[in-house]
Amino acid sequence: MISVKNLTKIYKIHQRQANFFRDIFFRKYKQTVALDQVSFEIGENELVGFIGPNGAGKTTTLKILSGILYPTSGQVGVLGFTPFEKNAGFLKQIAFVMGSRNQLIWELPASDSFEFNKTVYELSDSDYKKTVGELADILNCQKLISRPVKTLSLGERMKMELIAALLHQPRLIFFDEPTIGLDIFSQEAIREFIKKFQQKYGSTIILTSHYLEDVKRLAKRLIVINQGKILYDGLLKKIIDQYSRVKFITLTLEKKISNEVVGQIGLPLVNLYPKVVWKIDRKLLPEKLAFINENIPYSDLSVEEERIEEIIKTLFKKKIGR
Repeated sequence: MISVKNLTKIYKIHQRQANFFRDIFFRKYKQTVALDQVSFEIGENELVGFIGPNGAGKTTTLKILSGILYPTSGQVGVLGFTPFEKNAGFLKQIAFVMGSRNQLIWELPASDSFEFNKTVYELSDSDYKKTVGELADILNCQKLISRPVKTLSLGERMKMELIAALLHQPRLIFFDEPTIGLDIFSQEAIREFIKKFQQKYGSTIILTSHYLEDVKRLAKRLIVINQGKILYDGLLKKIIDQYSRVKFITLTLEKKISNEVVGQIGLPLVNLYPKVVWKIDRKLLPEKLAFINENIPYSDLSVEEERIEEIIKTLFKKKIGR
């Protein structure tokens, strides 16, 4: 589906000089390496989380894969095409959804933009109506389609953006920060939609997001990039097992227990009856759980992983030697 080998992108940035004449006729440039020998492959029907800090190279990679940018060097194959040749057969099979960019016409109903995209992608009337109906059902937004875009909330507009971008049922979708700026309820609705869309249409999806909960909820595989280099490419579960050092134990007590008993497990993060929460070294987890089961009456017990944000921080520190 996607094959990337030694992909490099270098930007030439104009360095302004104090002397206007020299700045015009003898320009100086600084080279910035956005991608440095990046290689990976993605198979059909995969949903891959692609994460890293600002300026890491995420959006540059997606723009090259979708044909928006031309690489400095390296080989890129997507759906059997070279993306930057912008072959019509390639463009009709992909979609690029950016949470920070709008394609809908502000003054008009979203349905007008849908009709325009129907013409662009040469969809039949029956396919168009069927797909719009299915996507609107998944997003539960049938009543929004005929309303002017300017009257919609940010979350509602994002739902319309998704329908506009995906009504041609693309085989490959690039989601770049699809939940940025949305409230928690809208974020959850978009996550659920992405999951259901892939299940229904079998698309391959690359997802970037600063909300790591998006990645955790949707992707099994994770590619981590920083300063243009791939730091990790593998299962999300594996990175949690490898770089997570702690677990969180939460108890709902049946009756109060002494501080001495609480302290034998560890210093609690929360100790407000009936709830107690401990942060435990994952190596000590079996021992602590055995003690709890033998000595503490409780009605509920849960064990949770460290936040994915903290795990990624640990990965960055180890990979860059800090």
